[in-house]
Amino acid sequence: MATLKSSTNPTARALIAWYDRHHRELPWRTTPTMAAKGLRPDPYHVWLSEVMLQQTTVQAVKAYFAKFLSRWPTVDDLAAAPNEDVMAAWAGLGYYARARNLKKCAEVVSGTHGGVFPDTEEGLRTLPGIGDYTAAAIAAIAFDRQAAVMDGNVERVISRLHAIDAPLPGSKPEMKRHVAAMTPAERPGDFAQAMMDLGATICTPKRPACALCPFRGECLALEGDDPERFPVKAAKKEKPVRQGAAFVAVSGDGLILLRRRPEQGLLGGMTEVPTTGWTARVDGETGVTAAPFPAEWQPAGIVTHVFTHFELRLSVYRAGPLSLPSGVHGFWEPVTKLDGLALPTVMKKAIVQAIPNAFPTNKG
Repeated sequence: MATLKSSTNPTARALIAWYDRHHRELPWRTTPTMAAKGLRPDPYHVWLSEVMLQQTTVQAVKAYFAKFLSRWPTVDDLAAAPNEDVMAAWAGLGYYARARNLKKCAEVVSGTHGGVFPDTEEGLRTLPGIGDYTAAAIAAIAFDRQAAVMDGNVERVISRLHAIDAPLPGSKPEMKRHVAAMTPAERPGDFAQAMMDLGATICTPKRPACALCPFRGECLALEGDDPERFPVKAAKKEKPVRQGAAFVAVSGDGLILLRRRPEQGLLGGMTEVPTTGWTARVDGETGVTAAPFPAEWQPAGIVTHVFTHFELRLSVYRAGPLSLPSGVHGFWEPVTKLDGLALPTVMKKAIVQAIPNAFPTNKG
């Protein structure tokens, strides 16, 4: 297992030594032991995991990562997959713009780059859905580029190490300068993953295990006996509450009325039950008069779903069993097949409110 040269800064050397002993085993990761046997990171795996991990936990991503690799083992396979299949496989992971960009990025890598990811930050940033963080992470982890990688875990480590009092997000440029100064030319991918692991397992938001930290001798927050104060965050704005209605129509032979949302905008390209025109900025109608067609609509309750920038409360109505009305916008699918559709979590909540056993494989 390769170590860092003595010329590398001591902070990086200490962290890499810690990582060699204590790294997490993750499905998409090439560990130091694997690297010592000559295995190299797969850029497709690194990219896929990094996109999935944006604002999502490692535990939640593992099953989705395995499912995607099982169905689409290469970036060319993903590029050739139907959009609806990709969106359906992503359903439940949230932040659905990521799935749309994932598919577009795969198409560009496959069609324009011959199935090979660019190996520099600059080249990676030209791809759909890849911003500064993701480009740096892929460049470092997949291609051993000396890129400064900074996610939420790294922010916490750096803010405590240097006791940065300026609140986020304004302090990010300062934090990134520190990360860039620390990142070694050798094993920069392992260094990036070590920083992430340190933040996830030792330098945690609450009750950090400072006694086990390789930075304990130089951490200014620990010296001041107040690590949990960092990172300092600006006061959160209260999320607005939006309202709307959802209509669950069920036919006599067990079909449910669904629609596909426009490709652009919130939940773009995903499947939904008919709803009113709510957005992040405006309320939709909440009454039965907004139903997609006349029927004996009965109130089924209210569901709440929290998006990044607002909270949504949907009044749910159910009609059925009924004969299929004509001239209705949408399509009818068996209730028993809902698990295979690109239904976001908020729509699953609305359906379960009206049909409690619609998703028997789901828990809770």
